[in-house]
Amino acid sequence: MSTAPRASKHFAIIGAGMAGITCARTLLQAGHRVSLFETGRSLGGRMATRDSAFGSFDHGTQYFTVRDPRFQLALETTPKLCKRWSANSVQMLDELGHITGSGLSAREAHWVGVPGMQSLVAGWAEPLTRAGQIELQTRVTRIERDALQPTQWQLRTETLDGALHVYSGFDGVLLATPAAQAQGLLQDSKQSGPWVKQLDAVQVAPCWTLMLAFPQAMQPGLWTLGPQWNAARSTHHRIAWLARESSKPGRSAVERWTVQASAAWSQEHLQDDPARAEAKLIKAFTEVTGIRAEPAHVDSQRWLYAKTLKPLGKSHLWDAKKGLGLCGDWCLGHRVEDAFVSGLELALAVV
Repeated sequence: MSTAPRASKHFAIIGAGMAGITCARTLLQAGHRVSLFETGRSLGGRMATRDSAFGSFDHGTQYFTVRDPRFQLALETTPKLCKRWSANSVQMLDELGHITGSGLSAREAHWVGVPGMQSLVAGWAEPLTRAGQIELQTRVTRIERDALQPTQWQLRTETLDGALHVYSGFDGVLLATPAAQAQGLLQDSKQSGPWVKQLDAVQVAPCWTLMLAFPQAMQPGLWTLGPQWNAARSTHHRIAWLARESSKPGRSAVERWTVQASAAWSQEHLQDDPARAEAKLIKAFTEVTGIRAEPAHVDSQRWLYAKTLKPLGKSHLWDAKKGLGLCGDWCLGHRVEDAFVSGLELALAVV
């Protein structure tokens, strides 16, 4: 007795970070069609890489760990897109920059995308990119029932240049965005229903990120500036994390540092203009590292939704009757693997 093949469906996925790409990849492998919509200029979300004249910066996610065997299997399908990063076992620093211990378990491998953190997600999205199924710089403004097929969905969108479009014919809409953005879109679309209270409970902290380059460290006889460690967690009131980008595999050798501000400081200075935030973080960077040289390159990024403080407590949300779903690292925590598992679990629930 044979079983009829499952009919292929068409899903819209909003958000092209790790959760969104994992969800899309899984649905494609199950034989479904996917259209991906991303507000930003590139894929990856916080799996982000910014280029400069002195080399790249991973200005969002700094590294990831692997604990779920499904994540391990997925990474093994594209082994050239990530490499292990020793990070000198990551130090713990006090307010004055003194080492107080090891910040991460030496037994757990720490991985980075190669040649940049964004490379892993971009590589996984290659089939979608090649097929023209990704709309970048496209903000979804409303989710509504299809005007011609009431059992299906359509999306109203706006591009960066202000152009308005309607995309229709979707059997389901899956949101892989920060919880607050997902909640806002669902409420504006009058589709939030019973999820309102669950999303209200999710708490995510912002983060200011500073990027510095010191090409003078490449001068003969000067190996590095400042500390001999390559990454550290800090209890400084302004800084939570520092990493020497040039220590990561596959990166250029120019001395570059990425500095992530603490959640509390980032919240307090959320509305600072970039120049003001950069000046304060450079001062703190000097205090922690002892590097007093003038950086040749200074840049920053304000992430409104960076680290989950209180997660949803389940891997995803899925309403099979409506054909609406939500996923993201915020469902389970703040790790890259949390985003992967969330996107995977939502796709498996859908199929």
